[in-house]
Amino acid sequence: MYKGQKVVVVLPAYNAALTLEKTYKEIPFDLVDEVILCDDASKDDTAELAKRIGINHVIVHENNKGYGGNQKSLYNKALEIGGDIVIMLHPDYQYTPLLIPSMVNIIGDGLYPVVLGSRILGKGALKGGMPLYKYIANRFLTFTQNLLINYKLSEYHTGYRSFSREVLETINFNANDDDFVFDNEMLSQIVYAGFDIGEVTCPTKYFEEASSINFRRSAKYGFGVLRVSLVHFFCKMGIGKSKLY
Repeated sequence: MYKGQKVVVVLPAYNAALTLEKTYKEIPFDLVDEVILCDDASKDDTAELAKRIGINHVIVHENNKGYGGNQKSLYNKALEIGGDIVIMLHPDYQYTPLLIPSMVNIIGDGLYPVVLGSRILGKGALKGGMPLYKYIANRFLTFTQNLLINYKLSEYHTGYRSFSREVLETINFNANDDDFVFDNEMLSQIVYAGFDIGEVTCPTKYFEEASSINFRRSAKYGFGVLRVSLVHFFCKMGIGKSKLY
């Protein structure tokens, strides 16, 4: 608990058996009350390992629902069990759990209702192993999104993010896509609803066991991001409507 607020960490998992335990052991349980893992039809023993190491809430998708579909299950469960501060942490150890206290403090003290772990703040992205083409795409997409969405973030593409209960109850995240563009739709909804977003510097770690999408899926994601930003822009201008808002 943090000042009477229940802290829940959610883990969107797919074939995460090699890195799950290492990630879990670094979660600061002096602050975190509950951990929820959703196994999106992994081919390894992710779900069994999660139960073995002590994760009480393990959701198993019999069929792969995608990264966005995974998050929908997690956030709905986090709200169901009374989470006030919800942190999404990837179990592939690409993002350090050691930033959780900072994120909890910022939301718990009412400074920002949303906090992102940014890999771009500072100069650690390329140094940490981010592929050059992903870095260039990240910078281009973020620049374009800042213009269209009329907000200013260092990046929109981090998978390390935390939310207050109010944010999750306000935005219609269940209407979002089930694929990777879910993340950007969610940020678009948050900005559209008038919530402010804070950022903290997050070290970048790319290694063999860390999850990553290939170039083809990256390109599909990039076009999806541009679509989301354009829809956001036109809806704000009063041109058209979207189920997202």
